[in-house]
Amino acid sequence: MMMMSKNNMTIKVTPPTQGLFDLMIFARHADSQDPYNWVCSYQIQCLEPRDAERLPENPFHFWGFHQKVRDFGIEESSHKGELLVAPEGNLLLTLQTSRPLLATYELINKDLDAALSKKCLAAQAEEEKLSCHVLCPFQGYYRLSVFVKDLEGSTFRNAANFLIRCLRPINQNELFPSGLSMHCGSGISSNGHGLSSPSHSSPIINTKLGKCNITFHTPADVEVTASLSKDKVINAKYPLERYVLVTHLRTKVSVCVVLPESGVYKVGLFGRSKDRKDFAHICDYVIRCFSDPSWPPFPRVYSLWSRGCVLLEPRTGVLQEQSWVRFRIKVPKAYQAVVLGREKTVLQQTPNVVWEGDVFTGSAGTQVKLAAKFSQHCSSLEVILAFEVGGGSPASLGCSG
Repeated sequence: MMMMSKNNMTIKVTPPTQGLFDLMIFARHADSQDPYNWVCSYQIQCLEPRDAERLPENPFHFWGFHQKVRDFGIEESSHKGELLVAPEGNLLLTLQTSRPLLATYELINKDLDAALSKKCLAAQAEEEKLSCHVLCPFQGYYRLSVFVKDLEGSTFRNAANFLIRCLRPINQNELFPSGLSMHCGSGISSNGHGLSSPSHSSPIINTKLGKCNITFHTPADVEVTASLSKDKVINAKYPLERYVLVTHLRTKVSVCVVLPESGVYKVGLFGRSKDRKDFAHICDYVIRCFSDPSWPPFPRVYSLWSRGCVLLEPRTGVLQEQSWVRFRIKVPKAYQAVVLGREKTVLQQTPNVVWEGDVFTGSAGTQVKLAAKFSQHCSSLEVILAFEVGGGSPASLGCSG
């Protein structure tokens, strides 16, 4: 293991067997691309070899930080030295930076393939800090390589290579979901899209209840949408998109997530401003729940569900058959709001601008739709939300507000 600093070099050697070894050292100027020149040699006599596992392959030659790491923008690390220990199969590496940087990471182990390796890392990039959550599914040694670049930079440069020793591996069913971006949690990307004051700054959310609410403050001209995914869905009765509800208030966006089953999920946030047609990725969150939740989905959302619309009651998208259900909802600029089920129910508007009324659901297997008119002169109703009527015992998410 060769460790470099600005003016020093340290080499640790673990001979694999008893015997006599030659250690040859080559060097060149730090800014040179010329071939390395032989500098000196040592003979090492090993009388009794250590029973040590081989180090992971390292094509970058050095361990620890690059000798010019401060020029790359990295000031300080949460871990000192080149060896990081993960006693329970997980660790958090944080790097303080002198300027905003983007980073990618590579995790190598003799038993780890490329696809599984990507599920072991969750990266976060903030204005003055880089973070990487690492999971180790096998016992033994890993190489964690860090690559950084400036926001406007063209190429990532290898800034550090850490040796991780995992004492007790983590269960592979608890690894991160596939497809995480380099922007997990709040940070440079969410700030760049105008999102501020996050309810969750860390990218990993643990919940025993099987639900959570992620909020940001947003400018009036930014629209946010969200996706929910899981690598292996077992018991969910509805598409996972039905288990996320995005609500835009005047200066805030709320992403409410309920989980149909236990496991590890990815929540992707996307945003666009008024002058943009397409949504751009903002950041990802990881939601972990192993308490066997089974929440029902939210109602199906249509395109007219927009800024200012708030579903107060019912918060579940599956209604109990042959029962009366209280509807309470805010729909800005609506002239009339109705619920279309077995019969048409016209909702009444209260002084605090909430449309409300009691609706009879009818038989199982039918749909109940919330619709609105947005003009006194318009004869057609436009659907905003759709609910299923199911049998069995009632399941409710309660109300909001």
